[in-house]
Amino acid sequence: MSIGKTGQTILLADIGGTNARFALSRGDQIGAIDYVKVADFPTVREAIGDVLARWSGSEQPKRAVLAVAGPVTNNRCVMTNSPWVIDGNELQPALGFDRVHVLNDFEVVAWSLPALQPADLIPLGGQGGLAGEPLLVIGPGTGFGVSCLIERHGARLAVVTEAGHATLPAENEREERVIACMRQRFGHVSIERGALSGSGLQSLYEALAEVDGAQAPKRNAAEITQAALDGSCSISRGTLEMFCAILGSVAGNLAVTFGARGGVYVAGGIAPRFPEFLAASAFRARFEAKGRFQDYLHNIPSWLVIKSDASFVGLKMFADHSAD
Repeated sequence: MSIGKTGQTILLADIGGTNARFALSRGDQIGAIDYVKVADFPTVREAIGDVLARWSGSEQPKRAVLAVAGPVTNNRCVMTNSPWVIDGNELQPALGFDRVHVLNDFEVVAWSLPALQPADLIPLGGQGGLAGEPLLVIGPGTGFGVSCLIERHGARLAVVTEAGHATLPAENEREERVIACMRQRFGHVSIERGALSGSGLQSLYEALAEVDGAQAPKRNAAEITQAALDGSCSISRGTLEMFCAILGSVAGNLAVTFGARGGVYVAGGIAPRFPEFLAASAFRARFEAKGRFQDYLHNIPSWLVIKSDASFVGLKMFADHSAD
């Protein structure tokens, strides 16, 4: 892939709980992506050292930008689903880097947005975005990620949020009944836990079956999605329809919250599995259903991100923007 202008060699990494991916950026190019299993290395330092040793014939990087699946404080992340602690201030001298940046993974997706091309996106409605206005990305996956890229006076900032833990909204009586059912189980029903994540999709399925008095076999998110798409289970199909509708409502809420008139992007691991279903769903109608602000939402474009390595585009964009 080609992007960016700096001639410096930079290590880019996308680190999850199970796998870590690494690549070198040189000039305007991002090299081949190398995969490492997190369980194979006790620390991130050893994993990076192993990767760099295997790349010994290449120019060694002096900067690193690392995306991590977890909250980042003071350039440091304690991973939730692995024993790794990723501390940029410790890695910098230990590995001989001049600078190490540690970023939240969804912050990195936000950084990628201005560089995404038409082939990386599926349009989900709306008009052309306004140049220079905030760009919002939301992502149902293992959790529900939300970040917003803001540009002012030539400076860019990706705002990282915990919006997935805000209260799940209901737009009609049926959704109110489903959420009330989940409230009996969870107490507080968040966006992430009640609908817009893998576990949320499962919670939605179980609550919908209970509300309808239906017998539904136990299914995980992938099985619910498959049964919805192949038409073998009406509860699964109703669940996926409600998922898409709620996704639209939440996306619209966040669009007006951030004033995201540059556009709204749907990323994450779930929605790209059913692009046609999402495009034909109530997503866009619910996105715009904001009463007196319907015209405001109508003019905001929305897209589904289908580029699998968008995180590396974002890492490169951040590296170039933060270069001295």
